Amino acid sequence: MPKMKTKSGVKKRFTMTASGKLKHGVAGKRHRLISHNAKYIRQNRGTEVVSDADTRTIKLWAPYGLK
Repeated sequence: MPKMKTKSGVKKRFTMTASGKLKHGVAGKRHRLISHNAKYIRQNRGTEVVSDADTRTIKLWAPYGLK
């Protein structure tokens, strides 16, 4: 059997926590920040944990795990 391929976007966008959950960077922080208020920018700082429903799908895209 050949190896399964990992979706290359998943390798770049997600990291695994020690407990097996997935982290991702918050969307909406790259450009056009002048149109967002300070509260939006402050609350979207850092990373977030992916929901359980989405975690199942993302783990299928990375069959051999993430770093």
